[in-house]
Amino acid sequence: MRKYDVSKQEKQSIDDIVQFWKKENLLDEQKANELMDSLDVKSFDWGQLARYAFWIALASLVFAVFSLFTDASFLAFVDTLYEAPNILFCFFFAAVAVLFYTLGFRYKKRYPYKNLSTETMMLIGVFGTAACIGFMGKVLDKDTMHYSLLFLLSVVIYGFLAVKLESKLIWTFMLLALGVWFATETAYHSNWGFKFWGMNYPLRFTIFGTLITALAVWIQPRSEKLQVFQPISYIVGLIYLMISLWTLSIFGNYADFYEWTTVRQYHMFYWGILSTAVSVFLVVYGLKAKDNVSREVGFVFLVLNIYTRYVEYLWDNINRAVFFLILAVSFWFVGRWAEKLWNKRKEEIAG
Repeated sequence: MRKYDVSKQEKQSIDDIVQFWKKENLLDEQKANELMDSLDVKSFDWGQLARYAFWIALASLVFAVFSLFTDASFLAFVDTLYEAPNILFCFFFAAVAVLFYTLGFRYKKRYPYKNLSTETMMLIGVFGTAACIGFMGKVLDKDTMHYSLLFLLSVVIYGFLAVKLESKLIWTFMLLALGVWFATETAYHSNWGFKFWGMNYPLRFTIFGTLITALAVWIQPRSEKLQVFQPISYIVGLIYLMISLWTLSIFGNYADFYEWTTVRQYHMFYWGILSTAVSVFLVVYGLKAKDNVSREVGFVFLVLNIYTRYVEYLWDNINRAVFFLILAVSFWFVGRWAEKLWNKRKEEIAG
């Protein structure tokens, strides 16, 4: 009989499904035993080790760079570079980016299953691109303060490379750079104030997140080259949207911190209602459409909104013991609800 290696958690999930099938008379005892006997628990998850090892390697590289800047001899060497033109550093980091993008692309062609190694090279290329654009900004700086154009350039570069190299990691950085460009561009047109067309940052990013999500749902699936990035755009768009709505429910559309401190929180109550309503909609839609991303994002922010309102309105108004008792009971109900959702998902898989 052929054996299949699974993790301990995976075997437990499969066992739950098999038991459910037996209970519903969809599987006899003999076949159930054969299925369970075909599973071997992996002694060690080498894939997880590889993932952690690459993360540690990248973190160590970052620490190594920071450590260099605390080394006296290195700082003395850096002092000698102050006279070097910024264009030199721009070309240097451009060469680093091109080198690692090329290595990553070739490695992906030769070893398509070694995703972690490929994405690590791509990540170094992304950082090289960011440094190159930063030094380019110093070269081109004419006291215009229009830094957002540099972020727009990085969006174009990351977007082109993501499609060309079919890299989901670079596409993720493109979406992050797009958010930074949007923030700086609107700030530039508002003379670096906190409001643009009467909207503060949370309200602006609520619209921005809605647009990214809409593009992921309706536009990207129709594009042959972009549909592979649709799940990432969908997740990032929803996160942009929900974080912005949650922040809006706390600060409202205020741009002045002192003005915000003088306003009672119930004046922003309608923003809280909007944030909670969108969270509920995502949960309901996710359950009906079997959209796990929508359901889980909605659930997380629904809980976050409920507890944010709880702290805002009751922290100073009830006894601390009662406050934490209510908190404990409510979390117990949240756990029960999450357990029901988890069981429902297992039944969906079993069915």
